[in-house]
Amino acid sequence: MVAMRYLRARRQEGFISVIAWFSLLGIALGVATLIIVMSVMNGFRQELLTRILGINGHLMVSGASNQLTDFDPLAEKLRGLAGVTLVTPMIEGQVMATANGVARGAVVRGVRPEDLAKRAIVADNIDAGSLQDLEGGDAVLIGSRMASLMGLKVGDSISLISPKGNVTAFGTVPRLRAYRVAGTFRIGMYEYDSSFIFMPLPAAQTYFRLPEAVTNLEVFIDNPDNARRLGIEIVRVIGAKGQVHDWQQVNSTFFNAIQVERNVMFLILTLIIVVAAFNIVSSMIMLVKDKGRDIAILRTMGATAGMIMRIFFLSGASIGVIGTIAGFLLGVLFCDNIESIRQGIQMLTGTQLFDETIYFLSKLPAKMDATEVAAVVGMGLGLSFLATLYPAWRASRIDPAEALRYE
Repeated sequence: MVAMRYLRARRQEGFISVIAWFSLLGIALGVATLIIVMSVMNGFRQELLTRILGINGHLMVSGASNQLTDFDPLAEKLRGLAGVTLVTPMIEGQVMATANGVARGAVVRGVRPEDLAKRAIVADNIDAGSLQDLEGGDAVLIGSRMASLMGLKVGDSISLISPKGNVTAFGTVPRLRAYRVAGTFRIGMYEYDSSFIFMPLPAAQTYFRLPEAVTNLEVFIDNPDNARRLGIEIVRVIGAKGQVHDWQQVNSTFFNAIQVERNVMFLILTLIIVVAAFNIVSSMIMLVKDKGRDIAILRTMGATAGMIMRIFFLSGASIGVIGTIAGFLLGVLFCDNIESIRQGIQMLTGTQLFDETIYFLSKLPAKMDATEVAAVVGMGLGLSFLATLYPAWRASRIDPAEALRYE
């Protein structure tokens, strides 16, 4: 009762109460900001990982001179390994795509339509057309962003120009071939939606002049974290026929940069909570100083030093506890509605807050990790308790006679 009474402001104690409220607000904002930023970083990493590993294999088996012959028997051997869920023969090459006077660089991937149908990230995100139309020697599936930038729709024609062309007496002439757009896909990652083209494997073999070979075997496994271990087993199976690269090697620089940024942001934003904790210290020291006469009277009435310490400990700790709980609720609420909040701010300000051409993703992701949220809440509570110990101890050490004499 006494601890809560000291937190309610009276006219002569208004300044101390204002500092306490600012301390509570600082703790709440610090906890909420830390939860929001860590959730966005987790969501960003998770979304990128899902899309990158959804459209690319967890392991890539490439042949010498960029060719793999007798790939079907080799793929069948790899499918027999424990943990392997899908093995896809593929031809990959870079081309220049042109249509309606617009030219863009693109990556062509030749895969069998039945293998492409097993990739949920593509099969479940067909924007127009269908995978069933991806058959024959002149059909391709392109990203929706590429279709928009080049003014294409299903049934239109797109021309692909390969730099590895035909050698003539006048030099190398690039190969040019027109294809029919059988459909478009929208994965939600700008890089893939704007530059990827899928075509049937036989058509890709004809276009890139690899009639009996492929460039890669994409291997999908049940647990991406086991890619390195399975890579060693695949090396034993293929021997000297090719090389194996896992997704961690291919994307190591990218995901390491995200992890470093995540750790740095955590350290920087933790300082907000530390500053708020120092505000609790200052407000409690001022409260102890202001209540010197009250402490002396309580001591003369029989209150022990432990009782006085508990009173001021509860006063300061309640600020931190209420602020931490408020920050937790604010952070969770913000994360659950972060995309709606982003769109609302964009409508009010007329600015693009999350440009997909820079951040790769079309939506702002947020994924809360229960362990991290608990750690943030625990840190907020712990710092609040620590910040209250010294002022409470100082209050318990006040001598009643000295306090009454000088107050």
